[in-house]
Amino acid sequence: MSSDPITGVFNDGYISEAYDAYRRDAASVDESWRQFFRFAESLAGSAPTAAPGQPVPAGQIDPAFLRDVAAAAELVDAIRSYGHLAVPLDPLGTPPEGTPELTPEFHGLSKEHLASIPGIALGTSGGNASDVVARLRELYSSRIGFEISHLGRVEEREWLREQIESGRLNAPLSDEEKKSILHRLTEVDGLERFLGRAYQGYKRFSIEGSDILVPMLDVAIESASIHGAREVDLAMAHRGRINVLAHTLSKPYATIFEEFEGKHATTNAVSETGDVKYHLGASGKRQVSGGGEVEIVLIPNPSHLEVVNPVLEGFARARQVLAGGGERDEAAVLPICVHGDAAFPGEGVVAETLNLSGLTGFRTGGTLHIIVNNQVGFTTDPIDARSTHYASDLAKGFEVPIVHVNADDAESCVHVVRLAIEYRAKFGKDFLIDVVGYRRHGHNETDEPSFTQPTLYLKIRSHPSPREVWGARLVAEGIVTGDQVKQIDADAAANFDRIQTAMKSGEIHAPEYNPAKEAEADQSGAGGGDTGVNADRLRELNDRLLKWPSTLKANPRLAKTLARRADAMGDAGGIDWGHAEALALAALLTEGKSVRLTGQDAERATFSHRQAVLHDAESGEIYTPLAHVAEGEGHGRFEIYNSPLSETAVLGFEYGYSTAHENTLVLWEAQYGDFVNVAQPIIDQFISADRAKWGQDSSIVLLLPHGYEGQGPEHSSARLERFLQLCGEGNMRVAYPSTPAQYFHVLRRQSSMYERRPLVLMQPKSLLRLPEAASRLSDLTSGGFRPVIDDPVASQTREAITRLVFCTGKIYYELAARRAPFVAIVRVEELYPWPGAEIAQVVDLYPSIEEVVWAQEEPKNQGAWSYVAPRLRMSTGNALLTRYIGRPDRSSPAEGYAEVHKKEQERIIAEVSAPMQQLGGAGAKRRGVAVKT
Repeated sequence: MSSDPITGVFNDGYISEAYDAYRRDAASVDESWRQFFRFAESLAGSAPTAAPGQPVPAGQIDPAFLRDVAAAAELVDAIRSYGHLAVPLDPLGTPPEGTPELTPEFHGLSKEHLASIPGIALGTSGGNASDVVARLRELYSSRIGFEISHLGRVEEREWLREQIESGRLNAPLSDEEKKSILHRLTEVDGLERFLGRAYQGYKRFSIEGSDILVPMLDVAIESASIHGAREVDLAMAHRGRINVLAHTLSKPYATIFEEFEGKHATTNAVSETGDVKYHLGASGKRQVSGGGEVEIVLIPNPSHLEVVNPVLEGFARARQVLAGGGERDEAAVLPICVHGDAAFPGEGVVAETLNLSGLTGFRTGGTLHIIVNNQVGFTTDPIDARSTHYASDLAKGFEVPIVHVNADDAESCVHVVRLAIEYRAKFGKDFLIDVVGYRRHGHNETDEPSFTQPTLYLKIRSHPSPREVWGARLVAEGIVTGDQVKQIDADAAANFDRIQTAMKSGEIHAPEYNPAKEAEADQSGAGGGDTGVNADRLRELNDRLLKWPSTLKANPRLAKTLARRADAMGDAGGIDWGHAEALALAALLTEGKSVRLTGQDAERATFSHRQAVLHDAESGEIYTPLAHVAEGEGHGRFEIYNSPLSETAVLGFEYGYSTAHENTLVLWEAQYGDFVNVAQPIIDQFISADRAKWGQDSSIVLLLPHGYEGQGPEHSSARLERFLQLCGEGNMRVAYPSTPAQYFHVLRRQSSMYERRPLVLMQPKSLLRLPEAASRLSDLTSGGFRPVIDDPVASQTREAITRLVFCTGKIYYELAARRAPFVAIVRVEELYPWPGAEIAQVVDLYPSIEEVVWAQEEPKNQGAWSYVAPRLRMSTGNALLTRYIGRPDRSSPAEGYAEVHKKEQERIIAEVSAPMQQLGGAGAKRRGVAVKT
């Protein structure tokens, strides 16, 4: 039902025309009008008369009455939809903007009109429209702002409205609950004031002004436990983190004070670097009502604020799988994500993460999102930080219910948390709470906020703390006395002083809290032992992979391609990249290891080499052979999902998953290796530095297609140089396998290595089906991954070799095809840890070499050269001329024109095999002495 399209409001003439049309032919008007007229006719007996003393004829309604009822219905709908705009959300007193749609006058109504309309006309059992409007204003425009009209599913909207309008949402808290909140707010406020006094000038990013966050987390944990939660996983930025560590995760005060004193436990840490206090993660346990226990995990997070969001979701999903014994138990683990008001609309990873929430491969059954709204971002006002009215508006696009609440209204904050948990339990979806507070200090405690927000901070300095506001309310309600409020505060302050004094005097020692895992950096580059699989076993697995239900009509061309894998297991060989991968994963699954693989187009793979998910050519139904290969044996679980067009969030998700589920080989594949640069924050801040900062382990595998095929600067380079630059302290492994067998072995090694570290694999494109690169079954049945592969041809004529060429990856096959008799080409398959000992052993096999060459197709300032150069010289004993052959320094990774690429590639290949230039100077030739590294 709509109003007059010209005037925008209802008028008698417009309604009379619609009503006349309805009476002539009900089907001639919109269904909403039909429903309205049918309902209005049922009210004919209670409707106003057409003329004084004259009843309205049966089946007819006075158009003026129809207009008023329709307008009143529009007003009611406006209150439900826009009532949030009239809620006084700012604790500092800024009045709400409101909107004309919330007034009767906007709809052509007066108070008298509202009073004349029976409540039944608006769906209530008694009273009149004026009473209905007053009650709805109290529910939707007084304390809590609800935004639910954007939800697409009617059952969700109706359920939420029923919760709001039934009165259940606003059921008063008991006196004990109110006093409990007072005690908690006093602890929160007291800790911040104590730290401010005891450690002046230290950054702590205090929670002051949004203190209610901690009681809200208390309520969320307790409420979630009622619905079966045994774990709550939490992610947040730095503001308020120390207080959350203390009061939500029970981190001992003494430990916190020692950290402010500069004392850190490093005995068990791998690295001395560590991280600042307000980035650290932690875990703890909490007793809940009924005698149960809930584990709380706070995910460590760098200063990139929202980048932790997908990490939290991946971690939580893995924990749900563990809680369900292999099948996800969404109720068992609740993710809570705390955001900043400037970061939520400002950082793109937020939208990427919200987009994951409903996807089959990434859902976690609903996350509780809380925006801690300080109304300013560092020094930036909202008008300069976002283009939307609310900080939360981004979530509307993902049909997330949103509520806004004043951070000084503790009772309402508690109510909305309970509503959020109930909604998640019923619908399994995200819920967002925008808690509007303020930031009592600057961005940090050494910052002067009045430089940029002078009027705002005049208000803040004179405004009572949330503890004081809540205490005054309880005094007014007669629940506590003013003296009791003061005593609770004094007791808390005395406790902080007592603990600090005892800690400083040595009377108490802070317990070691969440120490880093004990591990030693593996700098060896060892291959990891025998990872081969028995030949008969591999044939059996291959047969299983090539069998699918008889009802499945696979694409004929694809079926033929896959059928060739049976022949490839014979003596002639021909095992290609996708085939080797399938065999490696199948073997792991039957050994009890689980596998999770995601990425853009991962099911088929960008270059169609995987085809892990078969689609019926007629019905579209799917079948995943690897998901069934372990049936009847082993306990491995196989998951493969095409991901959304996202790198940051999906890689973050998979990283988080890998940290929580140690028995799963987690792989993420980029559509093209170049696109990994969009996920750089995850790589820089989590993957490469997680152990050094937080003592955290991950064994995630990054599959990055890499290689110069003349496809331009965005489809060539996975930026190998960036990963190598980040390597240190054994933090990850970087490899560039050149054969399917090497890929087979490196995957199996990764799943079994004692030391869990990320693996970055440069993956080929042209090698995926290259006959020269194919492997034989015997290559998979014994041995393991080889960090260095000697030249199989030159090994027969080592005495004649004068130039030893080292390279990595795809260029080997181009060089080998044009190899000169005096050249040997050695493949460095693993770049970090650097295989120095293996390289030295290879060098010692060639007694006549006069120079060493590093050949690569990437520009000189990219690829491996800058990393390799000093290490290669050391591994060859610093006794040989070491030369670079490749593209010169460039700003762009590759040529954009195929002909230019081809010409440059030809030059590199030709130069590698060109006759040696005359070398001068002593020591140019090897002197027959074994060179040791």
